[in-house]
Amino acid sequence: MKLVKNVLGRVFAVWAAIVFIGSMLVIIIPLWFIARQEEPRRTINAFKLFHPWIAFFFIFSGVRRRFVGLHHFEKEKSYVVVCNHNCFMDVPLSSCGIPVPNRTIAKAEMAKIPLFNVIYRGGSILVDRKSESSRKRSYIAMRKVLNYGLTMCIYPEGTRNKGKVPMQQFHDGAFRLAVDSKKAILPTVLFNTTKVMPRDKSFYFWPTPVEMHFLDPISSAGKTVDELKEETWQVMRDYYVAKGGFQEAV
Repeated sequence: MKLVKNVLGRVFAVWAAIVFIGSMLVIIIPLWFIARQEEPRRTINAFKLFHPWIAFFFIFSGVRRRFVGLHHFEKEKSYVVVCNHNCFMDVPLSSCGIPVPNRTIAKAEMAKIPLFNVIYRGGSILVDRKSESSRKRSYIAMRKVLNYGLTMCIYPEGTRNKGKVPMQQFHDGAFRLAVDSKKAILPTVLFNTTKVMPRDKSFYFWPTPVEMHFLDPISSAGKTVDELKEETWQVMRDYYVAKGGFQEAV
């Protein structure tokens, strides 16, 4: 049975790649033009393009999505959405699961991949974590996104959680951004993405329902960066463990 599942996982991976890349080729030209627009028009139009594309990918790859807590997004408000990060599937789930125009932070190396560079430039703020000047530019860019009334999506663990803990400790960036811009943090917990793309398997894809839970917003008013970071980490970790996320991730 294990051998059959391993073989099928590779077959599903081929199919998922065909669906993803094939559908991406359909949007690549309009996205190329959108990526050259000024903000906030660029993010708004990219959001309109990404949503149906990613919905198509999930439907035809066999992965069903469930969203909890969408009512936390209030009209005319922007947020700093922070998500846990376990695998590559987190990015399409989270960036297009957020129901309002948003940008996400991404590694600058991703923009060096042919075709994907258009995707990342259209929907992300790129940062070279090894460069102090790049980090400063990305922070300024994120402030501008929020000032435009758009939402930022950030993975405060900094990288995928490959350890045997429910959630890695958070970096300061998202919380400094929230404090400086006076925006609320919207804690968001992703479930089952590692069942779709397990950490210990290469080129493997298993169609499994995934979930994205938006928790109660956490105000940044009157809090230090460390206080906000610790409160958010504790809320997300406790929720993740209580809902069984730790068991599915390890």
